[in-house]
Amino acid sequence: MTGAILGDIAGSRFEFSKPSGFNYKKVELFGNNCFFTDDTVLTIATKYALLNDVSYAKAYGKFGRMYRDVGYGTMFQRWLDGHAETGYGSFGNGAAMRVSYIAYHFDTLEKVEEEAKNSAMCTHNHIEGLKAAVATAGLIYLALHGERKKDLKKYFNKEFEYPVHKPLWAYRPKAKFDATAEGTMPLAFRCFMESEDWESCIRNVFSVKCDTDTVACIAGGIAGAYYKRTVENEKDLLKRYLIKPDKRKVGEFDRFLYDWATK
Repeated sequence: MTGAILGDIAGSRFEFSKPSGFNYKKVELFGNNCFFTDDTVLTIATKYALLNDVSYAKAYGKFGRMYRDVGYGTMFQRWLDGHAETGYGSFGNGAAMRVSYIAYHFDTLEKVEEEAKNSAMCTHNHIEGLKAAVATAGLIYLALHGERKKDLKKYFNKEFEYPVHKPLWAYRPKAKFDATAEGTMPLAFRCFMESEDWESCIRNVFSVKCDTDTVACIAGGIAGAYYKRTVENEKDLLKRYLIKPDKRKVGEFDRFLYDWATK
């Protein structure tokens, strides 16, 4: 799941703007203005839920209230404030970005898909929210178990009816920020399909105007599983960027998040 967390961190600074003269092929992958977002927090919360045998809803509530200022959507903020444990019909991409650990925890595709659905139900219980979570976890599981890209493509298209043929060059001219599951999933998958390694996958995300941190989290999770690596210094990067949100200016390391990310 490190591929998902580092994808979130790498994509964080380009979500709403990119500097003049931006070159996605040459820009530094991780900069001083990178930071983790809700995608990282809830990805780790999923792992926490499974290793502590608590419900996904309780884990998301616990982590969400521990880490308030990390970019949650308005509906999830209300869910946290109400201490809710039932879904609010979201069709956003939030359930897909947090499921990567599920693919590592369970032994069969069927169980991974079932648990991904369960993890989404407490918030993203719209059909599109559920579908995106299940597809993401399924892709990561298949990638971990050695399936080829053409097999992942078939699974993504046949099982979930997501479009798979639109190339990245066709996305770029009219691309826009889109936090829906339906808008996110085909793009994230395409960023992975046109990659040669984890880094090129993330750079593909940089090349398109989008919900950059979440697209990079989803695509990075798939790529990390498929290529079996992210970057050589991944633990050093986690230590660099897993900084307490209220202490980012002074750089106080968040041991709790790091330990759960690497446990």
